Amino acid sequence: QVQLVESGGGLVQAGGSLRLSCAQSGPISTINHMGWYRQAPGNERESVALITSGGTTNYADSVKARFTISRDNAKNTVYLQMNNLRPEDTGVYYCNAAGRYLNNFRWKDFDSWGQGTQVTVSS
Repeated sequence: QVQLVESGGGLVQAGGSLRLSCAQSGPISTINHMGWYRQAPGNERESVALITSGGTTNYADSVKARFTISRDNAKNTVYLQMNNLRPEDTGVYYCNAAGRYLNNFRWKDFDSWGQGTQVTVSS
């Protein structure tokens, strides 16, 4: 199965910046889209940013103009640059990828999640 590992979370003051990374590993695969989600305590998981295989991006209204999602296809890695962070950005950030992977000479669909990385923004 395709595996995702996030890194880059931490504690930052309001107005600061963080850069999250999500590295993909596993069998040969094609990625349809990758995205970042977050979940604050007591809240449901919500979509933050999405990038398609063609490079089209989409952002939640709350992070537009502050967050930037990007991909390095050569490194099988997706990034989330987060600027001007706010306390309400606090939560566990999860990486998601969906596509197809090669298994015993057959293509199979996958929808994988990383383990999550904590982002805490202090006021």
